[in-house]
Amino acid sequence: MTMPWPVEPMMAATGELPAGGRWGLELKWDGVRVIAQVTADGVRAGGRRGGDVLVRYPELSGLSDLLPHHDALLDGEVVAFESGRPSFERLQRRMHVSRPDPRLIREVPVRYVVFDVLFLDGALLYDTPYADRRKILAGLDLAGTGPVEVPPYLDSDDTEQVEELIAFTREQHLEGVMAKRLDSPYRPGRRVDFWRKVKNFLTREVVVCGWKPGKGRREGGVGSLLLGEYDGKGRLGFIGHVGTGFTERALDELYTALWPLRRPTAPYDDPVPREYVRDVQWVEPMLVGEVAYSALTREGRLRHPAWRGLRDDKDPLEVTSEQ
Repeated sequence: MTMPWPVEPMMAATGELPAGGRWGLELKWDGVRVIAQVTADGVRAGGRRGGDVLVRYPELSGLSDLLPHHDALLDGEVVAFESGRPSFERLQRRMHVSRPDPRLIREVPVRYVVFDVLFLDGALLYDTPYADRRKILAGLDLAGTGPVEVPPYLDSDDTEQVEELIAFTREQHLEGVMAKRLDSPYRPGRRVDFWRKVKNFLTREVVVCGWKPGKGRREGGVGSLLLGEYDGKGRLGFIGHVGTGFTERALDELYTALWPLRRPTAPYDDPVPREYVRDVQWVEPMLVGEVAYSALTREGRLRHPAWRGLRDDKDPLEVTSEQ
């Protein structure tokens, strides 16, 4: 069988830790989702939006040396580590650079954290249960070699270790865990409830719709961002603003990215509350970011949001109230 390409990754639903059934638990890696195809001709790597990301993360080309006698399709995340922990903030330095120079690659190395295999040597594995796919992946002996990590999963039957894992993610301020049903198939491009994101804190993708000028140290640049998301009818609505969580580098990069997108009117389909619009510079809704937040208000606004970074692997139209 010919190996499929391109392949859209299967997505997980957000939910609680499952109480029944057999599940595998993994750390939730705070990175960028990448499908990698490895053949005798080399490596291809695709992001969630289908674009080629190999030039952005040339470390992935090392997969050819690690699988010299296999045709394989792998699913995983590109992750930047800091002090042994995944750092989305650090990954920002690589996410938006199309062709990183050798110095940046040395300063911010990334690793490919592989958690699934979808095709191997002529066999399509979409209908193979997750637990069996993980056994096949383990047999490739990739763990800890070159630019690759293959962390094991934890069986949900081991309740003591599950409790320890959850406690560890909270102590280390990690995003949470992924719970995957052990008998689950792989369904490209679908969001399924047999894969679940169990988060320690809430995160959400947002569309950047405008900025308010900074004051004090931020004068002349970005002070805060006005945010939006689409509803089920494709209408862009206001969901709040964010003014915390920015590094100086992030503010500079945002100003550079937003300046060419300026427009004279708000991109929202409904009026924005008056208290938010003073001195706003509106922009075309073309950039997607991610925020952490504590809750949603009754009006659907973000409570206590903090900026985490831009996500150029997401399409603005994917940012919906159903996320």
